[in-house]
Amino acid sequence: MGVVTETGGKVTKFKVGDKVGVGCMVGSCLSCENCSNNLENYCKKIILTYNSVYHDGTPTYGGYSDILVANEHFVVRIPDNLPLDAGAPLLCAGITTYSPLKYFGLDKPGMHIGIVGLGGLGHIAVKFAKAFGVKITVISTSLHKKKEALEHLGADSFLVSTDKDQMKVARSLTTQGSCFFFN
Repeated sequence: MGVVTETGGKVTKFKVGDKVGVGCMVGSCLSCENCSNNLENYCKKIILTYNSVYHDGTPTYGGYSDILVANEHFVVRIPDNLPLDAGAPLLCAGITTYSPLKYFGLDKPGMHIGIVGLGGLGHIAVKFAKAFGVKITVISTSLHKKKEALEHLGADSFLVSTDKDQMKVARSLTTQGSCFFFN
């Protein structure tokens, strides 16, 4: 994440001073069948944010770079009221959890999902699911994460995966139509 310092002559979506973010891709051919179907990640000419090479032969160095060049197609605007450091997790962990929740229809109010693990991805998955109005059970090996899951993140219930009796509860929930999202 950062601030636009310069734009190319054909850029129309952004201007100098805009707050922006870039995910794991900064370019592709934008004309092959994959690119035409919003599957740029399968483009044979993909340019990754890191460990790749721009069209001019310059290497990409990823998010640790002081300056990053990206096609505007791969850039997202960051709202002015969202601090860059607060929004940064949304570009990796955020899309890693948001995308499957939406893709698999786990974003419907009243659903009950389980989120296994309360690390970086688990935290964000709980926050998204809560915002969707989904009932959430956090499943973790660490009992000490229970308070965080329930009181700070708003999960509805918490199960310890090493407790056989609690895992029987989880199994019974899956037979009642609940869906578990594994993190």
